[in-house]
Amino acid sequence: EVKLVESGGGLVQAGTSLRLSCAISGFSFSDYDIGWFRQVPGKGRDGISCINRNHDRTYYAQSMEGRFTVSSDHVKNMVYLQIDSLETDDTAVYYCGAAPECVRWGVGGHGVGLNGAIYWGQGTQVTVSS
Repeated sequence: EVKLVESGGGLVQAGTSLRLSCAISGFSFSDYDIGWFRQVPGKGRDGISCINRNHDRTYYAQSMEGRFTVSSDHVKNMVYLQIDSLETDDTAVYYCGAAPECVRWGVGGHGVGLNGAIYWGQGTQVTVSS
């Protein structure tokens, strides 16, 4: 069974950093590309970053470049999202997803997403206070 479990969210102060974790099981790192997304109530899920199945290439949405860093640990079967200089607008539920392909979309490829059937985790809430 393909399973992704996010953790590491919580209530944090603006200006601090946070590392979210995505524990994967039921599949190999070489099977899927992994993406990080976030969603606020009433809006769609926004792509933040993506790491390909070989974990040698990363993609970031243009609006997310600079403060977000995706990384992976093959030994632990984990994918991470580091968020620096947290802002109140970062308050959202953060999800990791696994799919056949990371994609860029939009004019100039400013957005990132996943293409194909996507397996989602349950999400982890990040709340940033001012």
